[in-house]
Amino acid sequence: MKTISVRFSLALLSLISLPACAALNVFATVPEWGALAREIGGEQVRVYTATTAFQDPHRIEAKPSLLAQARQANLVVAAGADLEVGWLPLVLRDSGNSAIQAGRPGYFEAASFVNRLEVPSVLDRSHGDVHAAGNPHIHLDPRNVLKVGEALSSRMAELDVANAAVYKAGFRAFAGKWQTAMARWEREAAPLRGMPVVVHHSSFLYLAHWLGLKEVSTLEPKPGVEPSSGHLRGLLALQQTTPARMVLRTAYNQDGPSQWLAGKSGIPAVLLPYTVGGTPEAKDLFGLFDDTVQRLLKAAR
Repeated sequence: MKTISVRFSLALLSLISLPACAALNVFATVPEWGALAREIGGEQVRVYTATTAFQDPHRIEAKPSLLAQARQANLVVAAGADLEVGWLPLVLRDSGNSAIQAGRPGYFEAASFVNRLEVPSVLDRSHGDVHAAGNPHIHLDPRNVLKVGEALSSRMAELDVANAAVYKAGFRAFAGKWQTAMARWEREAAPLRGMPVVVHHSSFLYLAHWLGLKEVSTLEPKPGVEPSSGHLRGLLALQQTTPARMVLRTAYNQDGPSQWLAGKSGIPAVLLPYTVGGTPEAKDLFGLFDDTVQRLLKAAR
């Protein structure tokens, strides 16, 4: 009974926190782009986020609750680059909402506005769960967040002409604060440049590219394939010749493999928030990067 009461209270709180007269209903597939829409739109947007930091965005069930939210949306904000290919097309199709179908103004893919990394020259399923359009985890380079924000504010202005000036002003205010924060993060993270790391999945490619971290191996033998004991023993042996300083994982990755390698090799296993809500400190986009940099610096000491 207590659990039901808590859930009811949280649901009521979330309803109360919605803007009373939001002009634009936004369906964001992942927390980072939902947070960006709130930064830009403020009280003019009602944002529903389909996943949390504790769910693998590659693998979500297209539940009726998602269809109901998509049916009401004026704008879908997706990561793109096939991150949501396993569930979002079903949600869009079965929502019956023609305004948010791919190719319409009500459909926005963040990955379309940045330079993507790891775009394969050859597609072969034997290489694992490889994304044809490149690595989709673009949000962990804050320079990409700025590019996506500019494009998103224009799209919001296009869909809600009456509040176009609000969205443009919201982006300008966000961009000013973001550029100041980026300079601070880069200054603080300077000691991390060139540091070798092991990652669970290729989720941190853009973070490594931005900060100059060096990914020396992954716990997954292939993208989307959980590590076997034989693969982990191989990574432990690799530590003798190519030592890493830490093992990185997201909140939705299993912690067993990173804890095993860390325990055997004597390096720290580090949970990074990966997205908004991934740790208590990552309450918004600024908290996401504040906490990411601080956790990396603490592990490197």
